Amino acid sequence: MSDFFPSDRPASANLPELSVSELAGSIKRTIETTYDRVRVRGELGRVTIAKSGHMYADLKDDKAVINTIMWKGSVSRLPFRPEEGLEVVAEGKLSTYPGRSNYQLIADTMNPAGAGALMALLEERKKKLAAEGLFETSRKQPLPYFPKVIGVVTSPTGAVIRDILHRISDRFPVHVLVWPALVQGDRAAQQITAGIEGFNALTPDGPVPRPDVIIVARGGGSIEDLWPFNEEIVVRAAAASQIPLISAVGHETDTTLIDYASDRRAPTPTGAAEIAVPVRSELVQTVTAYGERLMRGLTQTSRRSERELTAVAARLPRPTALLESRQQRFDYAEGRLTQSLQAALLKKRSMFDQTGPRLRPKTLETSLRVLDDRVSQASRRLTAGLTRQATLGESRLATVSKRLSLRGDALLRETKDTGEVQQAADRMARAFDRQATRLEDRLSRAGNMLEALSYQATLKRGYAVVKSADGQLVRDAASARAAQRMTVQFADGDVDVTTQADGAPPAAPKPKKAVPPKGAQGSLF
Repeated sequence: MSDFFPSDRPASANLPELSVSELAGSIKRTIETTYDRVRVRGELGRVTIAKSGHMYADLKDDKAVINTIMWKGSVSRLPFRPEEGLEVVAEGKLSTYPGRSNYQLIADTMNPAGAGALMALLEERKKKLAAEGLFETSRKQPLPYFPKVIGVVTSPTGAVIRDILHRISDRFPVHVLVWPALVQGDRAAQQITAGIEGFNALTPDGPVPRPDVIIVARGGGSIEDLWPFNEEIVVRAAAASQIPLISAVGHETDTTLIDYASDRRAPTPTGAAEIAVPVRSELVQTVTAYGERLMRGLTQTSRRSERELTAVAARLPRPTALLESRQQRFDYAEGRLTQSLQAALLKKRSMFDQTGPRLRPKTLETSLRVLDDRVSQASRRLTAGLTRQATLGESRLATVSKRLSLRGDALLRETKDTGEVQQAADRMARAFDRQATRLEDRLSRAGNMLEALSYQATLKRGYAVVKSADGQLVRDAASARAAQRMTVQFADGDVDVTTQADGAPPAAPKPKKAVPPKGAQGSLF
């Protein structure tokens, strides 16, 4: 009888045959079932974030390496930026990739491994941002002294916003805008950045007022809790803010990177409110004190000016004293003027009374004829005298010229020096000019006098002589109507006129007398 179960049969003879896919699937299920949830600590290596948003990295230590995958949704919730060389603690499930026969860790959470690693990352990021100049003092803006609107980026449900509002209300009530944002967790950095950029995007004249200063605030916590304020996007948004920004994150001992990029750091959120607005009561006291000092200064200045004015007024004479002497002189002058006018009036009246009876028509006509004769004789004598004077002047001028010529010839013979001859000639010319000018002036004055005293000059000034037909002077209208025919003598000739009764035809004019030649002495009568 044959042995169906020989003792030399191999042990694997009863193992089922599996395909590669079946074996890979079995291993996958076994690993995922056994290691459904694991927590692994290691150092990140070959960190790659694909365009799809998934992250591929190696998690390693000094002896082994595990491929690590984190899907896009989990990557967006990371509180930090994964970087190569950073020690982290990843949590997820273990699985395999049958296509390459690799096992891998599919992580859904990842955190830096302890405070030491976070501090190292923080220091490295701080150096990087500082090298870009984001922490330079020259970039910081001054805070407004009297802000009208304050924007606050913080959680709307925490105690921080209540402390800020209460402190601002106590010190200097202003309008406060709150931008709600998470201040802890995976999405905190994006919301804080959105708050800073949103306040900066507001327009000054828009429906929502643009803040004059921004406060980014959060209460205290661990370094992990405050990590969103160390993210690059938050720090860069704070550095790029055109509105002055105050950071108030954590307690006084807590320091985050936003503190270096902000324009002013406050130790606490309450301290940020104190920095943002002044104390109204102190301002009122200061203004009151300045007003009192101003009033005291004005009072002292007014009193000093009053004393100086009083001292100057005491040294000035009285206005009445300045006018008394002049008033007295005016009174004396007024009295003398009145007496002088009365005396002159009496003297003129006496002269008129004495001269009036002697003034008769015939006497006046005789006097006028005598005066006319005298004027004619004086004119003839003046003309003859001027002629003789002109002749004598020309003779004297010729004599002087001859003498000067002789003197010049003598000087020319006496000296051979050309300079002396020229000087003598100049002196002779100046002497000749002076003598000629003097004689011309005398001749001009004599001519002017002759013209002023001539008969024609008197008539040219608008005067006329009216005579009757028999040559008698007509002195009034009655004599003119009685004369009927008259002759009016003007400067340029005579005109015959007739008088007529109302309605009578005009008489024929008499022929005009010949006009004496220009320059001839006419008769005043």
